[in-house]
Amino acid sequence: MTGGDEVTAHYTRGGLAETLLAALEAAGKDPNKLSLDDLAPIDEFHSRGREATQELAGLARLMPETRVVDLGCGLGGPARRLAKVFACRVTGLDLTPEYVEVANLLAERTGLGGRIGFVQGDACDTPFEDASFDVVWSQHAAMNIPDKARLYAEAARLLKPGGRLALYDILAGEGEPHFPVPWARDPKHSHLVTPEELKALLESAGFEVQHWRERSEEGLSWFTAAAERFAEKGLPPLGLHLLLGEEVFLEMIENIRRNFAEGRIRLFELIAAKR
Repeated sequence: MTGGDEVTAHYTRGGLAETLLAALEAAGKDPNKLSLDDLAPIDEFHSRGREATQELAGLARLMPETRVVDLGCGLGGPARRLAKVFACRVTGLDLTPEYVEVANLLAERTGLGGRIGFVQGDACDTPFEDASFDVVWSQHAAMNIPDKARLYAEAARLLKPGGRLALYDILAGEGEPHFPVPWARDPKHSHLVTPEELKALLESAGFEVQHWRERSEEGLSWFTAAAERFAEKGLPPLGLHLLLGEEVFLEMIENIRRNFAEGRIRLFELIAAKR
């Protein structure tokens, strides 16, 4: 099994579409006609959820008809928000076929199929033409990608001159993180770089960083609140545990909280322009 196959296996649940649609129906939603609010519990598979997506979108200066590619799009929650709220044209790409299948299904059932589409592929070797996009968007995807020089070179290739890279990622802190975490059950599939290494990688790929902000304290607060909420109320019928498995989800959340608290991981948002 290759590294890519192992990452896909980590995220693949089997029958995910049926599981999510049944959970939505059990929550009183019409699974054939969904809104972004209906999907909120599963739409944002990253630290700080929808708030982080909204903030990053503002920093990226998105306008109607901006062409965006979301590398590592997951189930497509951020892509749907960019299409609905900012009227962007969004293409999502993800390594996991099941995620792409569900993302396309949810795009249609939210009435956004005309503005967004999702394809399966490798973020380091995408099927898109040079200079196809105004914005390359990526949230919590690079942690699974070992060849980051290739990743950011590909992002630069996809952008028009002056195009922007919008990143929101977990980076390395001091010491080995506690595992399992949502992106990896063991260190083998976790590929974090330090902030200094990321800056050097972006510079080498032809980017100029325009915005750089650490959000680790907010990440710690968010995961602390989530851990306390789950401890008090248990897991909700609809949530990200359906993607990761209930048996390990609470341990993953607690490990992220510990990792932030102990400085083993750090959280950054950034905007970089293609020179």
